[in-house]
Amino acid sequence: MTTTRRSQVAWIIGAILILLYTLTPIAWMISLSLKPGDDIYNKQFLPTDWSLENYRTVFQTDLFTSALRNSIGISFISTAFSVIIAMFVAYAIARLDFPGKKVILSVALAIAMFPVISLIGPLFDMWRAVGLFDTWLGLIIPYISFTLPLSIWTLSAFFREIPWEMEQAAQVDGATPWQAFRRVIVPLAAPGVFTTAIIAFFAGWNDFVFGVSLTSTDAARPVPAALAFFTGASQFQQPTAAIAAASVVVTVPIVIVTLIFQRRIVAGLTSGAVKG
Repeated sequence: MTTTRRSQVAWIIGAILILLYTLTPIAWMISLSLKPGDDIYNKQFLPTDWSLENYRTVFQTDLFTSALRNSIGISFISTAFSVIIAMFVAYAIARLDFPGKKVILSVALAIAMFPVISLIGPLFDMWRAVGLFDTWLGLIIPYISFTLPLSIWTLSAFFREIPWEMEQAAQVDGATPWQAFRRVIVPLAAPGVFTTAIIAFFAGWNDFVFGVSLTSTDAARPVPAALAFFTGASQFQQPTAAIAAASVVVTVPIVIVTLIFQRRIVAGLTSGAVKG
């Protein structure tokens, strides 16, 4: 066997092992969600009696349905604000020539990577004092604080790839700067904006620390935090299978979207680092 052949075999084996390592927990979660009653103790990977009972329990529980509604609403609103603001900031960074552009991008990336847990204490006291504790706005503001820098970093990379001669040509034809931006630049940047929106939405959707620390009732508690309080159909039963079903409901759609748009998501996360 040649060296090239051995290398290909090694890469294939490595890829298979990584896939098994990453997909086994998801497969196990799906299997648990399909096990009714005491079947979760059968010590087998697959259910002995396939059932959708846990999914019916999940959607009949107010704790989960309200949390799902909160997660969708809060994540969509924070994503919309982050992407719209980031679009103008990234356009200015990519289009205008001014000192400190690299510093702004570096600070934006540093803020996006800032440890969330370090802000919980001050935010908890501040939100209780101003009345934002346990409200949608109390979660939307910190979500925007972390997704906005990430959106600026990602969108600036996409805007730098746009040929600015097209904007100049539109202005030569009589378009105002705003019309050129709205009718020429925005359509060209649409794939990048869509990718950035997906990344920002995932950041809000997967949040647990803010959700469990800045809420106390179902009024604003998102799904990741609500799962910590999930009791299933009855407080006298182990809610393991019901929690697995709830996890599948909120995880599988995200996994599918990620697999469909994986190339654009990876490009958005890495292009800024390459072209700095």
